[in-house]
Order: sequence, then C-alpha cells, then structure tokens
Amino acid sequence: MGTPFMLKKTPLAVAITLLLSLQAHAEGYKLLEQSVSSMGNAYAGRGAQVTDATLVYSNPAAITQLTGEHFSGGLNLIHARTRYNDVNAVSAAGRPVAGRDQGKALLTEVVPFAFYTQQLTDDLSWGLGFYVPYGLSSDYQADWAGRYFADETAVKVLSLQPAVGYKLNEWLSVGAGISLNRAEGILSKFKDHNGLCELGTGINSLVGRDVYNAAYCDSHYEVSGHDINVGYTLGIHAQPLRGTRLALVYHSAVRYNLKGDSVITNTPITAATAGNTPGLISIAPTLPLLDTATGRLASRDRLVEKSQLALTTPATLTLSADQDINHVLSVQASLVWTGWHKFQSIDIISNDTTPAISTSTSVALGGAGYIGYIPQFWHDTWSASFGVTYIYKPGLTLRTGIAYDENPISTRHKTARIPTSDRVWLTAGLTHRLSANSSLDMAYGYMFMDDVSINEAEYGVANNRLNLANVQATYANTAHVIAIQYNRTF
Repeated sequence: MGTPFMLKKTPLAVAITLLLSLQAHAEGYKLLEQSVSSMGNAYAGRGAQVTDATLVYSNPAAITQLTGEHFSGGLNLIHARTRYNDVNAVSAAGRPVAGRDQGKALLTEVVPFAFYTQQLTDDLSWGLGFYVPYGLSSDYQADWAGRYFADETAVKVLSLQPAVGYKLNEWLSVGAGISLNRAEGILSKFKDHNGLCELGTGINSLVGRDVYNAAYCDSHYEVSGHDINVGYTLGIHAQPLRGTRLALVYHSAVRYNLKGDSVITNTPITAATAGNTPGLISIAPTLPLLDTATGRLASRDRLVEKSQLALTTPATLTLSADQDINHVLSVQASLVWTGWHKFQSIDIISNDTTPAISTSTSVALGGAGYIGYIPQFWHDTWSASFGVTYIYKPGLTLRTGIAYDENPISTRHKTARIPTSDRVWLTAGLTHRLSANSSLDMAYGYMFMDDVSINEAEYGVANNRLNLANVQATYANTAHVIAIQYNRTF
C-alpha cells in the first residue's frame, strides 16, 4: 500500500487570537485613538494637558479644569499594512503546503469616539464617554501558504464610561470613572488535517483506488464570542507650579469570558468520530473512513460546539507632564506601563453538553474540553512619548510628537497573527478655532518598525510541540492614521 500515512487526532490549534494581528497606535492590541488633540502630540502629555472633553477617558481628574459644558466627537481612519515574504510552511505531517509565498494583510478601520463634560460646581464636574479602547482587524488571502495558522482576525471592545472629577484645592484634582465594556471577536483559519490535502491523490495509492476527497483542502475553522464586563479609571491632575501640569492615570484590567460557537467544515470522519453514521467503512487503518455513497473518503460538512475563552485586557498606568516654555510654546511627555504579563496563553475550551469537536482535540492538546491552545507568554511593556505644542497665531495651534512602543511578544512566540516588533510613531496635528465656542482638531500619524521574522508551530497545553506543522515568514509593517475631531462648548 505504499508509504504509510498516519492520521492523528490533531487540535484545531487556532484559538481565538483576538489579541493577535495588525495593531493601531499602541503595543499589543490596545488602541489610543480616543483623542485627536492628544494624537497630534503622539499622546505625550495626555491627561496632563487640558484640552477638551476627551479628558473623560484620558484623565477624569482633569475635567475639573473645563468650565461650563464641553462636547468632543471624532473619527480615526486607521490603515495598516503587513507585507509578508519568503513564506515556507509544512503541514502537521511534514508535507510542504502549496500557496502564496508573498502578499499582504490589510487593516482598514474607522474608530469613533464621543465625550461630554459638565461643570456642576466650582469643584465638581462629571462627564460621559463612548470610545473603543481595544480593537484590531486583519484578513489574509485564502490561498497564502500560512493559511493553516491564520486567516481572518477581528476584535472590538466598545466602552461607555461615566466619570466624575473633584478639586481638592486650587492645584490638585482627583477623578474616577466606571466603564461598561462589550468585547466581541471572530477568528478563522484553514484546518490542517495532518496533511490529507497535501497528500492529494497520493492517498489513492494507499488503497489502490480513487478515494481522495478534495473537500479536505477547504476545511475551515471559525470561532466567535462576546461578553460584557466593567472596568474603572482613577486619575490625579496637579498644577504644582504655574505653567506645569502633571497627571497620573490608572486604567484597570478587565476580564472577559467570551462565549460563542466554534465551527469547522469538511472534517474527516475517523473510526473514533463516526458514531452511528451509516454507510461508512474502513479501508486503511491510516486513513479516514470511506463514504460508500460517494466512493470518497468521508467528511462532515459542519461541526458546531459551544466554546469559551477567558480574555483579560491589561491594566495601564500613565505618568504625563505638560510644561509651558513661554506663552506660545509648551512641551509634553508621557511614560506608560502596560500589564501584559497576565496574557500567558490562549485557551479555547468547550462548554457544550454534547461536544462535537473537543472529543478529539482535547486528547491531543492534553486538556479536558480543550478545542484550541496557543502559548503567548507576553511581558509587561513601557511606552514613551514626547511632544511639542506651538500657538502659531490666535485660533491656530500646531502640534507634533514622537512615540516609542515596546512590543510585548518575545521572538520565540511571534505568530502570523501578530508579526510585529518595537515600533516608532511620528505624528503632527493642529487645532483650528472655528468660532468662539467651537474648534476642529486634525492629526496624522505614521508608524514604522524593523522587519520581523516568525517561526510558528503548534503546541499542547503542556507546551509540548504537537506535530510537524510550521510556518516561517518575513514581515514588513507600516501604518497610517488620519483623524478629525469636532469640539464645542456650551
């Protein structure tokens, strides 16, 4: 019967890499695009610089510096591009995977926000904000050689946050906010069934007849989920000296338990998964069963299993300063810590009373109910930014800035869903006064980083390598953000 071909029970090993892919203006999958006025300075001095109603998110303590009522709303257009080259991939059985060895993955997203503040007394203010603190989206071409590791990835967190700020005295204010957050995501990849597709019509030689099932090449996995939970923000705003403004802001971690469906199409039927399905016979111990109705190796059109993923968006701590140099020139700086260390792995686990997928995947992964597992081992990061603000003339303020974002992923754990490294952002922006009570902010940002190489494999819960599946590639990443914001006082 020729060279033996071993069919193993392999995991989907796709996991909800909601946390992985092209990013916007920050490390990991965190978004900073909630303030165009801050973006002009590369978010340097954010929360310290008194600008507009976007302070509801940036620093609720600073809204005490806004008199009357304020509204700010805007849009960010994010366009990021990853070019991949020199792709080399093999299946779980070690066979070369045919497909596109170069191409690009694109992210084009519009990120909205809106904020409102009201001064209740000389010392007390409140505000309300709608924004997107986390999000990403990317989609590879279906024929790329690394399709067994990544196809589509999308995640979005929407937040609604009321906040209050209180002046303790003339130079010190405190503030707090409670956010209601809804997280949702979807992820997919093509499924590698231990090289059944790559073996192709070579399967026929194992049994001496035409039994090859081309549907195995279109086997596709997709998982989606959503959850709602709350977080909080704490802030301090101080003006210890004339012309000096300082801020310390903490955004809490938020834990989600994303629940949804895992769906896989065109799954091979083996003796272990056949159940009482009629019309199936065994033709070789190394192959799926034969469907006597078609004369081809058997497959199930669609398997669905309820699943869940524990996801924690990280805590951040930001220290910012805004310093006047003279009456038209000021400088800004920020230092940000992000607590990525809790993101050690991605675990997709069944919560279905009648499992259809995890009965086989959990065996290979080495964890009860496991559908997918990907080790991550992210580490905490630091980001720094510096900005300059110049009042060019009454009614027109110019801004610029530079930011450095540390990547939370070690070289060993870089994947096709997040092929990134440390990055640098250059930004420029302006504030144009339209009238006595309205203004417009505009900003542009450009991101660049060094080329990135990945060498990705599949692992079990004990971080043991499962099979020979592997993808290697080189990536070049760039991103552009164009943003506009309207402000009005009442």
